[in-house]
Amino acid sequence: MRIGHGYDVHRFGPGDHVMLAGVSVPCEFGVIAHSDGDVLLHALCDALLGASGLGDIGQHFPDSDPAWKGADSRQLLAQVLMMLTAQGFRPGNVDLTLVAQTPRVADYIAVMRKTLAADLSLSESRVNIKATTTEGLGPFGRKEGLAAHAVVLLEDS
Repeated sequence: MRIGHGYDVHRFGPGDHVMLAGVSVPCEFGVIAHSDGDVLLHALCDALLGASGLGDIGQHFPDSDPAWKGADSRQLLAQVLMMLTAQGFRPGNVDLTLVAQTPRVADYIAVMRKTLAADLSLSESRVNIKATTTEGLGPFGRKEGLAAHAVVLLEDS
C-alpha cells in the first residue's frame, strides 16, 4: 500500500459556478484556471500521482499546453487512473477536504461523492468529501479563492 497527499488552490474570478469533484456548484464567482479549475480533482490527481511515484499534475498536464485549455478535470483523472493501472495500482480510498468560505457545498457533497466514486470505480463508502471554512481568516476567508487537500491510499491491483 502507498499513501499520497495532494493540494491545489485557485483564485476566484468572473463566473457563476465552480467545478468540484466533477459537479457544477453555483457560486458568486468562477475560478481562474487553465482547465476547468476543479480544485478537488486536481488535488486528488496530485495525491494519486504522488503515491505512485509518477510526479505531479503539472508535469503531466502543464498549463502551458493548449491541449488542456478548458479541460474537464474528470478527463485528467481518467488519464491518471490509466497511469496507475499501468503501474499496477488502484485507489483503495480517498479523503478530500475543500477549504473555502464560499460556496457552501453541504447540499452537493452526496452527488460529488457519487460522481467521484463512479469515476474511481469505488464504493461511495471509500470516498469521503468534506468542507471547511477559515472562519473569515486569510485569502480564503476573504473569498479570494478556494483550495483542496486530498489523501489517498493506493493498493496493488
